[in-house]
Parts: sequence; structure tokens; C-alpha cells
Amino acid sequence: MKVLVAYMSVTGNTKKVAEAIFKEIQEEKEIKELEEVENLEGYDVAFVGFPVHGFGPPEDVKEFLDKYAQGKNLALFITHAMPQSMEMLEGILVKCNEPACEANLLGTFDCQGELDESLAQKLLKHPDPKMQKFGAMREMTLGHPDANEIESAQLFTKEIMEKVR
Repeated sequence: MKVLVAYMSVTGNTKKVAEAIFKEIQEEKEIKELEEVENLEGYDVAFVGFPVHGFGPPEDVKEFLDKYAQGKNLALFITHAMPQSMEMLEGILVKCNEPACEANLLGTFDCQGELDESLAQKLLKHPDPKMQKFGAMREMTLGHPDANEIESAQLFTKEIMEKVR
């Protein structure tokens, strides 16, 4: 069995989770930044990770999944700056799963990541009060993903791999 861990990481949060997932996989495996992946051919399972951008998946991720995910065994891992208790998170995660609707989606993992300081400053100056609120949440995001979230990502990986063995 051959497994791919592919990720898009702007500030390093998703990369941390990708590395934890990769470490947990016992089978033949590769880890690549998403932009380096030509397609999903030759892989029995692909873990694809990305940050939330604009309340959903980044355009590059949507295009990649639309083009290559059909019929593939896929697990998603998503990082975001929101606490798990935030009501709107569930809807955002649904949006993040939509581009993988043609795949055999084995599961989705999400965790909080640290909000980049420069992005927080931009959000604080945004005319939309909702965006300002996100910028003000930066302090709550510091240190994420933390050790518990990394451990949860590894447990998620074990569960996914048990499904395909």
C-alpha cells in the first residue's frame, strides 16, 4: 500500500499536522507540498491538508480536488484559527469537504492553528466588524496546533489507515 500526505501550508500550521500524520503512517509513504503533486495516481490513500481561507478551502485546493480526487481514497486535514466551540466552524468544515465529494472520503480532521500576526493586523483594520473580531482572536490561537491536537491528528491517522488495511 502506498500513501501520500500532501499539504498546503502558508504559516506552518498545516505543515506541522502533515508531519505528524506522515510520522504515524507505517506503510510506504511520501510527503509533498500540494503544488508538487501532479496527480493521485499510484497512491492507495491520500491525506490532503490545507488551511481555511475566506471561510472555506483555498482555490488551489478546490481545483486540485476537483481534478484528481474522483474515486480516490482520501482523508482531509484542515487547520483554522477558530476555536472548536465557534458556531460557524461546522459550516466552514462542510464547505471544505465539498470539493472532495467525488472521492471516497475516509474522514476529516480539523484543528486550530495559530493566526499569523500580519494577517491578524490586516483583519483588525478591515471595515467588516466580523473580520475585526477574527483579528482580535489571535491571542487565543497562540501555540496551536498544540501537543493534544498533534496527538489527535496521529490518532485520526491510525483510524484512517485501519479502514483501508
